[in-house]
Amino acid sequence: MSRYKYVVLAGGPAGTPRVWAAPAEECRDQIKVPAGNGYEHYEFAGEYSELAGEQVPVYRWCYRTFIAE
Repeated sequence: MSRYKYVVLAGGPAGTPRVWAAPAEECRDQIKVPAGNGYEHYEFAGEYSELAGEQVPVYRWCYRTFIAE
């Protein structure tokens, strides 16, 4: 089994990749994507999209957090 799972990211700030290889253990209800000095948080939208002939989960952007210094 692969350590990574591809997901589709919907919404979020400009420049965010639309397809993300997330660690498989993080692919639950919410994932976070590193972005500059913080993280973009996405939640599973309950839907799937076709990617290279495979059904992959869609995660929608919900908020951003910053890394504490």
